[in-house]
Amino acid sequence: MTTLAPPPPVREDGPRHRAAPPAAGGGFAARTRRLFTGAPDDPRWARPALWAILVLATVLYAWNLSSITGNTFYDAAVYSGTKSWKAFFFGALDAGSFITVDKPPFALWVMGLSARVFGYGTWQLTLPMVTVGVGSVALLYRLVKRDFGPVAATITALALTLTPITVAINRDTNPDPILVFLMLLGAAALLKAVRTGRLMPLVWAGVAIGFAFNTKMMQAYVVLPAFFLVYLWAAPGGLGRRLRNLAVGTVALVVSSAWWMVVVDLIPASSRPYIGGSTDNTVWDLVIGYNGFGRIFGASSSVGSQGNGASFGGEAGLYRMFNEIMGGQISWLIPFAVVALVGGLVLRGRAPRTDARRAALMLWGGWFALHYLTFSLAEGTFHPYYVTAMAPGVAALAGAGGVMLYRAFRDGSAAKWGWVLPGAVAASTVWAVVLLQRVSGSGTLYTVAQVVAGVAGAAAVIGLLVGRFTKRRRLVGVAAVAAIVALLAGPAAYSVSAATSSTNGTNPTAGPNSGGGMGGGQRPSGVPSGTNSSGGQSMGQPPSGSGSSSSSSSTGTRQAGGGGGMGGGTQVTSDMITYLKKHQDGATWLVAVATDQTASSIILESGEPVISMGGWSGTDDAMTLAKLKSLVKAGELHYIVVSSDGGQGTNSEIATWVKKHGTAVTDHSGLYRLDASDVS
Repeated sequence: MTTLAPPPPVREDGPRHRAAPPAAGGGFAARTRRLFTGAPDDPRWARPALWAILVLATVLYAWNLSSITGNTFYDAAVYSGTKSWKAFFFGALDAGSFITVDKPPFALWVMGLSARVFGYGTWQLTLPMVTVGVGSVALLYRLVKRDFGPVAATITALALTLTPITVAINRDTNPDPILVFLMLLGAAALLKAVRTGRLMPLVWAGVAIGFAFNTKMMQAYVVLPAFFLVYLWAAPGGLGRRLRNLAVGTVALVVSSAWWMVVVDLIPASSRPYIGGSTDNTVWDLVIGYNGFGRIFGASSSVGSQGNGASFGGEAGLYRMFNEIMGGQISWLIPFAVVALVGGLVLRGRAPRTDARRAALMLWGGWFALHYLTFSLAEGTFHPYYVTAMAPGVAALAGAGGVMLYRAFRDGSAAKWGWVLPGAVAASTVWAVVLLQRVSGSGTLYTVAQVVAGVAGAAAVIGLLVGRFTKRRRLVGVAAVAAIVALLAGPAAYSVSAATSSTNGTNPTAGPNSGGGMGGGQRPSGVPSGTNSSGGQSMGQPPSGSGSSSSSSSTGTRQAGGGGGMGGGTQVTSDMITYLKKHQDGATWLVAVATDQTASSIILESGEPVISMGGWSGTDDAMTLAKLKSLVKAGELHYIVVSSDGGQGTNSEIATWVKKHGTAVTDHSGLYRLDASDVS
């Protein structure tokens, strides 16, 4: 009797569109072909759609690179690292390694290696950021596709690509794009560990988050509660085995996180730079203070120079992500993502404990919720671009959860699902129109986006309801496409704006200025009045080795102030820089100034090491009178800029001594010359 084999399983995304090639056709050629055409059982449109999204991401992130204004703070540190391997390792702001930036150095290493290979310049520093930004889109696509199919993955990738703040930050030299990519690598390894139950993927997840820690410290740990919960809940094997594996993974996490910190803190302070942002010259204090609890609780006894609560994202609170500053950067899909998360978990409610889809929903839901609460409630320094770390969670929920809601709605499995998807689309459309109404009058681009969102949203809701109750599946499918257009029209407008305009390098945002952030020229409370909130000069070209005239330089003057009294209110001009280079007389450092912002601008214009005595906002105790005397006596420093009004705080002793023993330089207010003979 003939036995018929059961038919092959049908993917939830639809039937197979092409037959699998024979096994004999494997090898390099077959793998290369699959790279462009996708897996044999993927729909024919899937891989071309992915490539189109990746091309779109590349264009948005890399458009007109020459106009990109990087963060001069990090740009100067990268430049210094190309001149000194010691500065490279420590992440020092200056090639003389006097003080570090206030972050660990992994992102600086990535940009620094690019600059060492290709030379220092705009595209060499932004190339790694564009690369990891596009890589994050591709990686998130792969993660969502494995559990939810190509439709969900395509929507997810497009949503992440068009997240406005993600476009803005991927066109910058802040470390956040590298942080996001490393966190996604950790998520990929975690999900593999959950699926297979094997230990090594969990170890690699810990290693990836450890490298993320060495990119931006405690922010990398925001996702850890979700990682631990998902593995404990959904990984195969007994509870004891899961706990043992988690313990080993935690060891990997700690080692990969702490190795640089331990090495640096074991080196005598006299043999390394001062740790910028710390209160006691240790990386550990930076971890728990300025880059840890100081960000959450604001001013404390251990927050270094973080600005004591300065916020560029509006008042802390659960509404922060929806306010005038943050709303257009990240909130477009949040209403839909929340509904999709809840609906998806309900739909998987009776699945086995190890169900991969529920585990993925838990991961992305936890990723979103933890970032949302952390950023919304943070009382310390908060910049809008931080929330790019939340974007993968929002995008994954919108794509994966949205497709789950669509299938439940389309199949009519339960009457209660008849209103969930239309309701979610309607709510998100209304919110998109509200966000676009906030910037009405800012340009035709936003007006068109508002009309498209409103019309497409209304058509989507009506089409979904009519198609559902008349059982016209094709109409439901068309309405779903209209919903995608409605929900992404606003983000697309903001993203195009970010890609075609010059953003603020220190605090990049997308879209028109909405009255917050540095882009509007306003200084939030908590930032010292002397601080150059614009971040100094544009990255532009590599230092030329000679100063330009003040009349022709776009960076003709820069504040030497920033709290603490050393240089507060004193202007450092290009003419002054030219004078300093002419009279450097073999000193290691060109000049000492109050803050990182001033120092970084001078480093980039002069190409010479410059001392930042007070760190980011002038309150670090990096320079002491004894240290200053030692540098002057050894001939390593001859010039210092001090305030014309006498100084204040902990630095007043230095300002007073310099004015008493130094020689004021004629025609350059606030500049003093010190020689070994001036040190008693």
